[in-house]
Amino acid sequence: MPPAVPSPILRRRRLGTDLRRLREAAGLTGDQVIERIGWASASKLSRLENGRSRPDPEDVAVLLDLYRAAPALREELLVITEEAGDMRAWRRSYPVMTQQQLGWAELEAGCAQIREYNPVLVPGLLQTEGYARLRIVSANAAAASADPSAGDDPETEVKARLGRQSLLDRPDGPRYTAVLEEAALGRRACPPDVLRDQLAHLCELAMLPNVTLHLLLRDTRIGEFYLPPTAFSLYRFTDSQDPETLAIEGGFIDVMSTEASTVNRYKVTFEWLCSAALSASDTLTWLFAATGRLTDTAASSVVVPGPTAAPAQRRRQPGRLTER
Repeated sequence: MPPAVPSPILRRRRLGTDLRRLREAAGLTGDQVIERIGWASASKLSRLENGRSRPDPEDVAVLLDLYRAAPALREELLVITEEAGDMRAWRRSYPVMTQQQLGWAELEAGCAQIREYNPVLVPGLLQTEGYARLRIVSANAAAASADPSAGDDPETEVKARLGRQSLLDRPDGPRYTAVLEEAALGRRACPPDVLRDQLAHLCELAMLPNVTLHLLLRDTRIGEFYLPPTAFSLYRFTDSQDPETLAIEGGFIDVMSTEASTVNRYKVTFEWLCSAALSASDTLTWLFAATGRLTDTAASSVVVPGPTAAPAQRRRQPGRLTER
């Protein structure tokens, strides 16, 4: 398996941050830079510094000359410029991708650590095909009620989401930690057969060396009755110069921030969640028991025809997953 390719979007943000820092260190304003290098539009420099446009290596080289960047830094930033402009190399890691999944895949690429919390859903990187299909179809139905043209083809969207999950199997993949709410693993989310497969899949993932799952039981208190307001994800990248990123999943609108003070507040919240939740080993025990109960329920519903058939008995096992 080839090594992970950094996200071009992330590379653009990193390049823009460094170019702005070099300009300020040179004591130049944006207008002064535009005047000295003869660009026709001031917005061109603004787009570069804010990571909103694909950088031209020649443009970046001109800026580095003007700022008198040190040779080592110059070489590093020119490599980043090439990575920031090469969408094809990055997209080869994802044979199928949709616009909806693209933003998440861009954040996940090049990550050293991913931490996620979701109070009502299993996070996308952990979903089975059946669970993902239900989530996408139901979300498309809600979106279509307001805009009939909204939503991608469900099967393409499912393939895109499953394609993102290969990240967790990579030898150079990120350290992944998730806090799952007990309520997200109940019958409200999906039919019993889909839920059983999802729980069994979580058992398999929890045994991967780079994956840690924590279950937050329904009645567990967090600190002084703290309630997390929303689902969120935290991303730390292999390149220490790339800023940690917070993504807040809001249903129909997602918000992202690299503001250190905001990111740090959610990092503290995640630590609180981990402390309140079951340990990784106890979570795995819970998942195995819950999977077993659903398997027993499915088996007990099968009756062998014939006069000697006896009612199937359901074996009782300890656990907290209730039938609703």
